[in-house]
Amino acid sequence: MKKELLLAIFIAPLLFCAIDSQAEVRLPSIIGNHMVLQQKSDVNLWGWCSPGEKITVINSWDTTKYVTKGTPGAKWSLKIKTPSAGGPYTITINTKTVLEDVLIGEVWVCGGQSNMEWSGDQKLKQSLDEAPNAANTQIRFFYVPKATADYPQEDIKAKWMVCTPEEMVHFSAIGYFFGKKIQSSLNVPVGLINSNWGGTPAEVWTPKEVVEQDPVLKDASLKLNPTDWWPITPGASYLAMISPLTKFKIAGAIWYQGESNTQNYNTYSRLMTKMIGAWRSAWSNNFPFYYVQIAPFSYGNYNVGALIREQQTACLSIPKTGMVVVHDLVDDVGNIHPVKKIEVANRLANLALADNYGVKEVAYKYPMYKGMIIEKNRVRILFDNVESGLMATSKDLNEFYIAGSDQKFLFASARIEGNTVVVWNKAVKEPVAVRFGFSNNTIPNLFNKEGMPVNMFRTDHWEVKTDAVVK
Repeated sequence: MKKELLLAIFIAPLLFCAIDSQAEVRLPSIIGNHMVLQQKSDVNLWGWCSPGEKITVINSWDTTKYVTKGTPGAKWSLKIKTPSAGGPYTITINTKTVLEDVLIGEVWVCGGQSNMEWSGDQKLKQSLDEAPNAANTQIRFFYVPKATADYPQEDIKAKWMVCTPEEMVHFSAIGYFFGKKIQSSLNVPVGLINSNWGGTPAEVWTPKEVVEQDPVLKDASLKLNPTDWWPITPGASYLAMISPLTKFKIAGAIWYQGESNTQNYNTYSRLMTKMIGAWRSAWSNNFPFYYVQIAPFSYGNYNVGALIREQQTACLSIPKTGMVVVHDLVDDVGNIHPVKKIEVANRLANLALADNYGVKEVAYKYPMYKGMIIEKNRVRILFDNVESGLMATSKDLNEFYIAGSDQKFLFASARIEGNTVVVWNKAVKEPVAVRFGFSNNTIPNLFNKEGMPVNMFRTDHWEVKTDAVVK
């Protein structure tokens, strides 16, 4: 009896190990059927398994066998090399887990608030019109559900979906149309990760410690107004909706957000610099980050929209960023959700195609203020990105204002002269400053000859009133 008991004690752990070794490897939802992996990269695969379990990965695009083993914490990870764009392929993990219909291509994160989130679900006409013709097996969607967390999450309840009319209508319109243009222009598969939440300030997408370790940003975050519809706590959405993605290799990110930060506009460029840096650090990837300048809208307080756009322009100093100007794409300044999403998406795509993929002959550079020359009672404004000249879409230039040392701005007459604009007002004998498009709901009519709108600007650094309520 004693001998039999000892034998049972000896055999039991072996039987347990044998049974446990047959357990199926678990994967995060971002790694699954229909996914797109970033081409020509070392991409991460990871998941959960038994401690010490041998993990073997084989893919169908080459003959390489990748092997690792589970950690004492019951996790595994390894890197595999991806080829140039193509597919569909399979990936087999320990013979029992087979990922099917895997494509190799370009992967982009689509982030921000409601203007990035807006889709056919909000009755957006452009999405609804596109949906019947949206079937495209070369575009894949991964929709991250809204969530918050107090600690970094490792997984998301979602799955990759093939682009069909039924799926497209629920997906970010800007994300879809951006992906459509990238896919058709490069002829490669495109994976789109939709992680956004209407109304959210940028603080919730920034790691909490980044905000709270910066006294200026921490103080600014306390000025955000609570709401029943979205979080305002720093890091809350980052932990649940970005952190679980950061092992997944991406080509870059597109971003449309800023309206909610009109409450604390003066720290926005500082915050975005920290947020973009934190994302790149988490991904261990200095990927491009392209964003949309907020559109004209009749905010309740003077100038807050202009000041956010100014802050967004300042963000161009962050390496490998680009900004899309959209004030000409607005039909109704009383609608914070402009309906022309295709046009915005195409501008983002043109920026990515030119800047990231080296595609020539696409218009993507916006005229930017370069400097000014005072010529007696007139001011000559100089611009970058106007090599082919400037043009107006109506007879008279609008939205130019001029001031003397009294800091009182008056509407200015303006005339295009070559690649410059000359500005004046007879009442201002000694001008010192010019503003262009510097208000909440401005829609200027000045463009370069490629049709790109001139970015708003001001030449002064004077205090700007924001406390007066617009009536």
